Amino acid sequence: MRRLNQAIRPAAALLRRAAPRAILVVVVAQLLAGAAATWAFLLTPEVLNQLFGAQGGIASLRLVLPAIALLLLVYLVRMALDAVTAMAKAHMGPKVHRAAEEALCQAAVGVDLASFDDADFYDQMHRAQMRGVMHMEGATNSLVEALSASLAVLSASIALCWLHPLLLPILVLALLPEGWAALTAAQVQYAGMSVTIDLSRQLEMMAELATNRDAAAEIRANQAQPYVLAEHHRSALALQQHLVALGLREVRATTLGRLLSSLGLVATFAALGFMLHWQWLDLAIAGTAVIAIRSASLALGRLMQVSHDLFEKTLYISDYCEFIDKAAQRRLAVGKLAAPTNPQLVTLDRVTFRYPGTHGPAALRDISLQIKAGQTIALVGENGSGKTTLAKVIAGLLQPSGGSVSWDGVPLGQIDPGSLADQVAMVLQDPIRWPRSARDNIRLGRYDRADPADVALLDAAQQSRAAEVISQLPDGWETLLSREFSGGHDLSGGQWQRLAVARGLYRDAPLVIWDEPTAPLDAKAEHAVYESLRQLAHHRTMILITHRLASVRNVDCIYFLERGAVVEAGPHEALMQQNGKYAELYNLQSRLNGLVGDVQVAGGTL
Repeated sequence: MRRLNQAIRPAAALLRRAAPRAILVVVVAQLLAGAAATWAFLLTPEVLNQLFGAQGGIASLRLVLPAIALLLLVYLVRMALDAVTAMAKAHMGPKVHRAAEEALCQAAVGVDLASFDDADFYDQMHRAQMRGVMHMEGATNSLVEALSASLAVLSASIALCWLHPLLLPILVLALLPEGWAALTAAQVQYAGMSVTIDLSRQLEMMAELATNRDAAAEIRANQAQPYVLAEHHRSALALQQHLVALGLREVRATTLGRLLSSLGLVATFAALGFMLHWQWLDLAIAGTAVIAIRSASLALGRLMQVSHDLFEKTLYISDYCEFIDKAAQRRLAVGKLAAPTNPQLVTLDRVTFRYPGTHGPAALRDISLQIKAGQTIALVGENGSGKTTLAKVIAGLLQPSGGSVSWDGVPLGQIDPGSLADQVAMVLQDPIRWPRSARDNIRLGRYDRADPADVALLDAAQQSRAAEVISQLPDGWETLLSREFSGGHDLSGGQWQRLAVARGLYRDAPLVIWDEPTAPLDAKAEHAVYESLRQLAHHRTMILITHRLASVRNVDCIYFLERGAVVEAGPHEALMQQNGKYAELYNLQSRLNGLVGDVQVAGGTL
C-alpha cells in the first residue's frame, strides 16, 4: 500500500489540475454504477424466486416480466454510466499527458544553465522526459480502472452482506487466495524493476545509436556496424534473460495462487451447500451469491492487475516527481531590478566558477577584469581554457561560485534574468538548427521584435550573407529546414552558421558575444562576417571568442586564458612585445598559415 500510494498521489494531483471536470464525472458515474450494481444484486433473488416459483404458461411468465424488465433497466443504466466513464477517460489521458509534459518543459527551461552540466541532473531529466510523462498518463488511466474495480468489489460485498451476514466471510474466503497470488506476482515484478529499467535504457541507447541520423555517417565511415550490433545484442540478451527469470518466478507465484483459489472456490461452494442444507438461505439467494462472488472475483483480479501496473510505474513516476522537485530548487534566482539598457561598465571581481558535480580544478579561477561600453575584447586560449564559460558568466547565464559580476555597479544576482538576457546577443559555435522555416530561424533571435516589411530581417541576412543561402532554397524564406519532415531541406554546417550569425544580428542587443562564429565558414563568408562585426562594434560592446588570432589584432583588449585563469591581457602589439604565451601561439599560427599557403602554391590544389 505504501508503494501504491507513491504512484497514486502525484498522478491524482496532476489529474486534478489537468482534468478536474473529467475526474468529477468519472467519480460520480462510478459511484452511481456501483449503486446500480448493488441494486442489481438485490433484485436478482426476487427475479430468481419468481422464476423458480412459476408454474409455466403465459400467465406465469407475465408475472415475472416486470421484475426482469426492472433488472434489465438497472443493467442498462450501469452500461450507460460505464460509457460516460469511458468518454470522460478519453478526455483525461491527453490532458494529463499535455499537463505533465508542459510541467516538465517549464521546469527544464527554468533551471540555471549550469544544471545541464550536472550529469546526474541531466540524466534524471531525460528519464523523466522519456518514461515519466508516458507512465504518468498511464497511471491516471489505471486510477480510473482501480476505482471501477474497487467499487465493483464493494457493491458485491454490500449486496451479500445485505442478503445474509454470513455471505461476506464466504466472499473473503473466495477472494483471499486470488488476491494473495496477484500481490505476490506484483512483488516479484517490483523487486526486479530497477534492473529492468537499467537494462532497458542500455538497449534503447544502442538502438538509438544504430538508427540516429547524425551518427549514421560516422558509424559507416569507421566501419563500426559490427560493434554497434554486438553491443545491441549483448544488451538485448541480458534484458531477455532477466525478463525470463522474472517471468518464471511470477508463473510459480501465479500457479500457486490459482491452486489456492481453486481450493477457496471449493470451500465457497461447500459453505453455500451447507447453508442451503440447514435452510439458512434459499436457492435464489444462493444463486445470487454465486453471481456476486464471481463478479467480485473478476473485479478483484482486475484491481490486482491495475495495482501491478501502478507498481511498475512507481519508479518512473518517482523519477518524474524528483526531477520536478530538483528543478524547482535550481530555478534561476530572480532579481527585482531591471538591467541597464546599455551598460557602461561590466566588472568581474575575483570570479570563480565550478561546474556542479565536478571534483577537478575550477573552470574559472580568480578572474578580475573590466569591460567598458563600446569596447571589443577577445577571449583567446587553448581548448578547455574557460573562454566560453567566462563569456556565459559575463552574460549572466552562469552564476559564479565565488566573486561577483556587476553591470554598472549592480550585481547580476539583483537583476531580473529576463531583463538581463534582453541586453545580450550570443552566437555560439554549434547553434541550434531550428526545425522551422528559414524566416523563423532568423526571427527567433528576437521573435517578438516589431519589424514592418522585414527591414531588419533582410538587413541581418545581407550582412551575414545568409541571404545568398536563402535565395537558393526551393521555397525561399518559407523553406522548412529539417529533413525529418516531408518537404524539408537541410543545410551544410557553414550555411547553418550563416543563419546563426544573422539571428545574432537580428537580435540587436548592446552586448554581443561571438563564440567562434565563423569556424565552419569559407574564407569569403568569414571575411563578410568580420566586416559586419567591425560595423557593429561602433555601437555595441563586443566579446569575441576565437582560435584564429589573426582576426583579433585590432580589438581593444585581448585576454589570454589558461586553465581557467587570465594569464595575459592587453592589446595585440603589447602582448607581442611581451613575447609570452599569446605571442608564441600567434607566431605558431602564422607559420602554419604560411606553410599551408606554400603547399597550395606548390601543389595547385590541396
